[in-house]
Amino acid sequence: MVRRRGLSVRWKLTFSYAGFLIVTGGFLFGVVWLFLLRYVPDTLIRAANVFVPNRYDLMNAFIPAASITFTLLLILGVTGGWLLAGRMLSPLTKITEATRDAAKGSLSHRINLPGRSDEFRELADAFDTMMERIEKQVLEQQRFAANASHELRTPLAITQTVLEVAQQRPHPDHVEDLARLWKVNSRAIALTESLLMLSRAGASLDKRDVTDLSLVAEEAVETLIPFAEKAGITITTDCNTALVMGEPVLLTQLATNLVHNAIMHNLPDGGTIDIRTGMVADRCVLIVENSGAHLSPLQVATFTEPFQRGSERTRYTHGPAENGVGLGLAIVARIVESHNGQLDLAPREHGGLRIYVALPSAEGNAVSNNRRSQTHG
Repeated sequence: MVRRRGLSVRWKLTFSYAGFLIVTGGFLFGVVWLFLLRYVPDTLIRAANVFVPNRYDLMNAFIPAASITFTLLLILGVTGGWLLAGRMLSPLTKITEATRDAAKGSLSHRINLPGRSDEFRELADAFDTMMERIEKQVLEQQRFAANASHELRTPLAITQTVLEVAQQRPHPDHVEDLARLWKVNSRAIALTESLLMLSRAGASLDKRDVTDLSLVAEEAVETLIPFAEKAGITITTDCNTALVMGEPVLLTQLATNLVHNAIMHNLPDGGTIDIRTGMVADRCVLIVENSGAHLSPLQVATFTEPFQRGSERTRYTHGPAENGVGLGLAIVARIVESHNGQLDLAPREHGGLRIYVALPSAEGNAVSNNRRSQTHG
């Protein structure tokens, strides 16, 4: 939800405290006037050898002193209110920072707020308990996916080898069955590898290196260009230097999945793919656009969900796409999230899909921006 910027709680407490002092001071001065000054006559009072002030004399002495006192009360109220509010709200500031870290994926952060129990400490302890449970659940899910993938890889690889040997010496009655089993087993292997990559992409990145998105994109194109050429798809690249701080293997997988997706969901003949990298403000961007079937925003919104291959989306099988398991863009979303980036998918007006990836740039990324343009077809 987008909210308009308002006064902070600290300023609200400060003004409340200052206002309370002013109102209290005004009330005291009103009491002085009501119960003292109004009983003093406003006429000249004469007494032998004695000066007796009247109401006018007392007001001339009282009003300047009251004004100075009100000013001091205002300064004291604002200064004291600001300091007291900051001291009282410091635990809430720590809780807010911890919540923001958790929203960025740092599930291991704990507040551990010191001091005796009060409302803020109870909130912090409840937050720590909640984050501990969430972290355990996420780690268990990732561990399960990784363990399941590792356990399945070996028997599937053995089965694949047996099927390949059987295909080399096929029995006439078993040719179709072997081909069907080979495809099913290949799809199971692809699913296992994708689940393993998905679990790794969701984990926190302990080690990051400076990686150039333009080189990553060009490597992905070089890997998949044979399948694009076989399908009659033209790939155009316009890659400018874009240095990000990330995990190179995951970033390479990200670019490969995007190019693979663009090939898999393109026109059967005469399709196009446009790949661009560069800098937008302080962000490194990777943009992949492909021609294809007309898509609705509702369809596009489901593409990053696991096992969503677009039931209504035109899907052509070019090369490795035959083994697609519907995890390509889901893995991309996890990788972008783990790098604190932004992923936007939008249908193109004339058919196809536009994928926009924005990642935080590495320090000193703006030192060079060498333009490299190349067309593959």
